[in-house]
Amino acid sequence: MNDNTRMDWLDDVKWDPQGLIPVIAQEASTGDVLMFAWMDRDALRKTAETGRAVYFSRSRQKLWFKGEESGHVQQVHEIRMDCDNDVLLLKVKQLGHDPSIACHTGRHSCFFHLYRDGAWQVVEPVLKDPSTIYR
Repeated sequence: MNDNTRMDWLDDVKWDPQGLIPVIAQEASTGDVLMFAWMDRDALRKTAETGRAVYFSRSRQKLWFKGEESGHVQQVHEIRMDCDNDVLLLKVKQLGHDPSIACHTGRHSCFFHLYRDGAWQVVEPVLKDPSTIYR
């Protein structure tokens, strides 16, 4: 199989004008939505090749291997694409801490704010102080 044949599956993705696609990371075992990020073509290819989540950091304008600083790596079990081919879902096992930490705030999930009674409330505890996670 030549390189062009292996890359055809990436052509099925509807990349936005910046060459990115939104990605949701979901914990395979619990169904918890852990985080939202972006991928470019190279990040998706590397994710499929390695079985480890690789995103594109818009703020740093480079590939971001999830867990490269924190150790909170996402082992990818499935890569799914929605019906419009413009959103990806990664089913992952979050490694590096028990219970798992996906958020840079030291929480299990990035979705820890709950709208209730007219205000946003924090509903998940910090599992590890972020100042001890990142260099």
